[in-house]
Amino acid sequence: MITFPNAKINLGLDVVEKRPDGYHNLETLFYPIPLYDILEITKSEDETSFTMHNAEFEGNDNDNLVVKAYNILAKDFEMPNVTMSLYKNIPTGAGMGGGSADAAFALKMLNSIAELNLSDEKLEEYAARLGADCAFFIKNTPAYATGIGNILTPVDCNLAGYYMVVVKPDIHISTKEAYALVNPDYPENRLADIIGMPVEEWKGLMKNDFEKSVFAKYPTVMNIKNGLYDLGAVYASMSGSGSAFFGIFKNECDIEKIKELFPDMFCRQWQL
Repeated sequence: MITFPNAKINLGLDVVEKRPDGYHNLETLFYPIPLYDILEITKSEDETSFTMHNAEFEGNDNDNLVVKAYNILAKDFEMPNVTMSLYKNIPTGAGMGGGSADAAFALKMLNSIAELNLSDEKLEEYAARLGADCAFFIKNTPAYATGIGNILTPVDCNLAGYYMVVVKPDIHISTKEAYALVNPDYPENRLADIIGMPVEEWKGLMKNDFEKSVFAKYPTVMNIKNGLYDLGAVYASMSGSGSAFFGIFKNECDIEKIKELFPDMFCRQWQL
């Protein structure tokens, strides 16, 4: 069985309060985008195995979220031995949920392969235990997320017809770095209200609270956001805790011009 885990972006992200357990409550909007990894899982007569291609995974394979997805099900169910192979296209350390998508899609595939007949709601419970935004990729439709990103509410947000450009510099932002300069607070303009406005009105209202920390440590990356606006984006932002930026455009951009503006960076464009 082969499937194609897709990336997501955070259209906006507000860190609203610090929790007693040390985590933070967020308000954010997850939106799936057409950038895909390739995940193949098949039954095996040998021991369960995992390989990853086109990227290096630092640490033990058991720490990979695809392997964790298998192991979390194996604790509750008798699982067949499988061979799992992951080809990475979604950049890591980008705030685009690549690892979370891989885990969620693995859960869905294993549910089918092992004939567990788990509902989407039950799969979301397992996914949430693997990571805050993993649950989003079970249903994989636009969602307003609260809590630590694990409480999902479907939202009517359709960017069909717009073009999106994603640019990722060669820097990795850790979660600790991202939270360094964030002062949790409920914003005057709530994301749940902004999302109902036309995309052309988002600029200046919708934001990502993590940009402050990232711009402070890596001031040159602000040029990416500004560059997307210079290209004609109606809205641009960093995704998640970074370091990928995206711009939403009414019309297709010249991809060669994009690559010239952002040399030696990951650059992609799609019509949504």
